[in-house]
Amino acid sequence: MRYSFRKDNDWLLIITTFLLAGFGLVMVFSASYALGIGQATPNPYAFIQRQLLWFGLAVFAFIIVMHFPYRFYRKMSPFIILLSVFSLFLVLLPVIGHDINGAQRWIRVGPINFQPSELVKIGMIIYLAQVYSQKQAYIDQFVKGVMPPLVVVGFVFGLIMMQPDLGTATSILIVTFFLVFFSGAKWRHLIGLGIVGVTLFIVFALSAPYRVKRLTSFQDPFADPTDTGHQVIQSYIALAHGGLSGTGLGQSVQKLFYLPEAHTDFILAVVSEELGLFGVLFVLGAHSIILVRGVMIGSRCKSPFGSLLAFGIVFQIAVQIIFNIGAVTGMLPITGITLPLVSNGGSSLFFTLVSLAILANISRNNIRQKRLKEHKEETQLSAS
Repeated sequence: MRYSFRKDNDWLLIITTFLLAGFGLVMVFSASYALGIGQATPNPYAFIQRQLLWFGLAVFAFIIVMHFPYRFYRKMSPFIILLSVFSLFLVLLPVIGHDINGAQRWIRVGPINFQPSELVKIGMIIYLAQVYSQKQAYIDQFVKGVMPPLVVVGFVFGLIMMQPDLGTATSILIVTFFLVFFSGAKWRHLIGLGIVGVTLFIVFALSAPYRVKRLTSFQDPFADPTDTGHQVIQSYIALAHGGLSGTGLGQSVQKLFYLPEAHTDFILAVVSEELGLFGVLFVLGAHSIILVRGVMIGSRCKSPFGSLLAFGIVFQIAVQIIFNIGAVTGMLPITGITLPLVSNGGSSLFFTLVSLAILANISRNNIRQKRLKEHKEETQLSAS
């Protein structure tokens, strides 16, 4: 039986992904051109040029990965996790690691900056999905089934905290918890892991004064409007200024050096100001389609590895969305987490598209398996 290329692809997932990514490119240019003009060497296209370069690489990678059988990642898992850990070591080296705003999270490659933690996110998901899919027979045993991969998670958490990057490290812990849950671990083990995870977060959050300020300032940003509360207050102004239909594309006032990180962490505030509630609903609607589709793909996959891989990708993206929107609206502390497919950030865009390409491949396999089953049933009926 021959399969149609068009019918095998999950076009709802693919089209929604690239609609949102294309929208993100437009908003990155709108939110960053003033910042580009304000550089030592004025160039209004500086940020969008780099983002377009990453987007081109990401589209090429998406096409390849979407047609690469996801099952092979099981064999590649040891190499992927070693590469991920190695990249985290590299970024800590003074000669190689690149410091931006006091955080050493990037490796400079020519004109672009590469953020290893974005590779680590998908690398950890592949590793955990592979390990826990093999431990299904004894996943109810904590020491033998649940604990061994968590040693690697703890090691990676420590390396990311050395950058430091509490937001990314916390997101990895949360996704790990969900993967352990979907693996079928006992509730008492999950509760214990939850307590350990929360304890780790509190310890590291209280270990530096600036983290304590971030965690407390969002509760009342007006208590310190010129320092810790400044960014959230400017975000409030942008959100309120946009109203229902916005001020118009390119017409944001807050992006003109009032709202810090308007093109990255707080790009949703610019979307709200320029395109209003309708623009925000488009972003949330597109993200919702991707997440719901991802959950359906994971639940329909017959392979434990594929199912865990899909759920891991979905919850990693979901956590980033929640962290980002929570920060922009002042409901959560500012973590520096970008909005997937929308914010400026080449590494984030690249690996988000690669992750969604893996998800598209899992969906492709699900569709083929369903067609095979239907064809087999039709053949049996016709034969009888």
